[in-house]
Amino acid sequence: MSVTNASDISSAKYRTLKRFLALYGIMGVLILALIGTLYYQFQRNQMLSSHRLAMQLQSETYIPRVKKWLENGHDLKTFPQDIAYKTALYGYDQDFLIGNILKRSIDFNENIYLDSGSIHLVLPLSPYGLGEYYLVFETPDDKLWQSEVLRYFLTFGSLLVAVFALIGFGLSRLLLHPMNEAIALLDDFIKDTTHELNTPVSAILTNIESLEKSDLPEMVQKKLRRIEIASRTISTLYDDLTYLILNHDLAINNSELNMSDLLHERIEYFRHRIEQKKIDLDLRITPDIIITIDQTKAIRLIDNLLSNAIKYNRMGGKITMTLENEGLCIEDNGIGIPRDMIERIFERYTRADKSVGGFGIGLHIVAMIAKSYHFTISIESEEKKGTKICMRWKD
Repeated sequence: MSVTNASDISSAKYRTLKRFLALYGIMGVLILALIGTLYYQFQRNQMLSSHRLAMQLQSETYIPRVKKWLENGHDLKTFPQDIAYKTALYGYDQDFLIGNILKRSIDFNENIYLDSGSIHLVLPLSPYGLGEYYLVFETPDDKLWQSEVLRYFLTFGSLLVAVFALIGFGLSRLLLHPMNEAIALLDDFIKDTTHELNTPVSAILTNIESLEKSDLPEMVQKKLRRIEIASRTISTLYDDLTYLILNHDLAINNSELNMSDLLHERIEYFRHRIEQKKIDLDLRITPDIIITIDQTKAIRLIDNLLSNAIKYNRMGGKITMTLENEGLCIEDNGIGIPRDMIERIFERYTRADKSVGGFGIGLHIVAMIAKSYHFTISIESEEKKGTKICMRWKD
């Protein structure tokens, strides 16, 4: 099984995917808005064209009545009313003269237009030989065309959204494919590296243990300790890589574990590395702290937190380890973590300082194990001042 899986996608992939989806979503919304606007304008124009035809047909019978009224002295009391539409007559200066329309302010630059829920048709009467008069027809908009626009837009809009979603899914897969390949190559490299590490590291540690029992000169013992430190560093890395690759297949044996004793044991395991950097240990370990956890996972938790506190500490620094009923805290006064990296520090292949060796998987393993046991992790860090990581198993 590949180390990379759907539930363990890297932050870089998430950020890339979020940016792509945001851009794609904005583009999709703009396209839908453009299509909706064009369709709305088309339906509106169709509606106005339909009303124009009807009003113009009506005007053919109404204008002769207006002409007769004008010729007979245009008595305001006898102004002809149209049975189909509200009408009004405007003078050459476009001022209202007489009529029964609701809206007196008319746009004479338009032949027909929709305004405030009413449709207005403006007809100059000069082509009919009636002087510089304007005849205006008015009818209320029944808004049926708007309901039709909404219905079609929801229907075809939903279809377009589905099409865009399918296209976006395909494009996102194409976009992430090179990144997936790169991560797969890195996973394969880790597998191959892990496979090759086990035998030589085991042989080195076994021979070191044999040599330590011999009566060797002090200079040789110092060199031997350096070799042991390097070997144990490689051994810790091997354990991390093995866990990362096989964590889906490892048998979990949860049992009541004495974390106090295990913590002392792991401190002793890293003793030479701690002494090499002349780190001062401040141990605040409450005796007999018992929690239910798999021992292999507990070791990986402690080893990675302690290893990082040593690795990223300064020469002659200090590590404070606090173990209580509520949880475990490990604090150092080393190089610290940049502010913009704190939220990403538990992601796979993320390293706060790339000048220090490693694959960037230690804290990722810590986060994986904590999540599986519903532990909470908090981190406080400041560059050049140090880092404090606390894991709580009790609220």
